[in-house]
Amino acid sequence: MIQRFLLALSFVCMVGMVHAQTAPRQGDPKLTEYWEPVVRVVTPGKAASDAPSDAIVLFDGKNTDAWEAKNGSGAAKWKVENGAMTVAAGTGDIKTKQGFGDCQLHIEWRAPAEVKGESQGRGNSGIFFMGRYELQVLDNYNNRTYSNGQAGGIYKQLPPMANACRPPGEWQTYDIIFTAPVFYEDGSLKTQARITVFHNGVVIQNDRTLWGSTQYIGVATYDKHSDKEPIVLQDHGNPVSYRNIWIRPL
Repeated sequence: MIQRFLLALSFVCMVGMVHAQTAPRQGDPKLTEYWEPVVRVVTPGKAASDAPSDAIVLFDGKNTDAWEAKNGSGAAKWKVENGAMTVAAGTGDIKTKQGFGDCQLHIEWRAPAEVKGESQGRGNSGIFFMGRYELQVLDNYNNRTYSNGQAGGIYKQLPPMANACRPPGEWQTYDIIFTAPVFYEDGSLKTQARITVFHNGVVIQNDRTLWGSTQYIGVATYDKHSDKEPIVLQDHGNPVSYRNIWIRPL
């Protein structure tokens, strides 16, 4: 008898819970609406890779006016031809004349069609956010290297979740969301940098936390810097090409 009573009671409780979850809420729905601020209008590009209306175009295939030599020697000396900007080996890294912090960056790159070298010696370049945090550019199509040094990796820190490389000579795309680190006035770190990367439409870094600025030797560390710094493209000696570069400060 007691078992039947407890079973019936349990059934009643379950019915009550289901009713409570499905019963419509009472009140004014407008209380959870807000109309200000108005969401600003941004016109997207006609194609997914085209710059939206609020983007800053860093390279449109015509000139390197938005760039300069990283070493302070003047204009960028990379070669501009057929709508692409190509590393001229030995001329050095280039950087944007403008500084950026939190941003959305679209950039397309191409490793040379003629395969030379292996591992890190093949189609090597890099994209440095704030001049410090490197997203690796490398020809990793059938080219093995250390996992945290391959294309789409945060160099010597975070390997990509997948190898989405196209064959050498074909254009590849990175779409990146970068969140800059924040420092306290005394120079100590408040929040780390974070990054999300799509490589040819494949997510390969998903809101990952960076360990610090890129180091070739030793562990990455953070050192206080300003909240806006240039984007740097690396001259690693290989004729890697770039095109269609645009950025949206966030």
